[in-house]
Amino acid sequence: MRDRHKGTIGRRQLLRTGIIGIVATAASALESSTVAADTETHDVKRKARYQANSAEVQAFYRVNRYPKR
Repeated sequence: MRDRHKGTIGRRQLLRTGIIGIVATAASALESSTVAADTETHDVKRKARYQANSAEVQAFYRVNRYPKR
């Protein structure tokens, strides 16, 4: 009875602990990425965003015109 059990960790227990840690980390990462909600309604998603006569579009085509020969 003098033999004391040493607190050693076996290879299988170490592997189990590592896998549990990896799974817990992956689960928390997935959970935090799904927090962002979709704030646009269906009508807003379908709305036309391109406006051909806007100042930005006119400036883009003015600056990026092909040179005349």
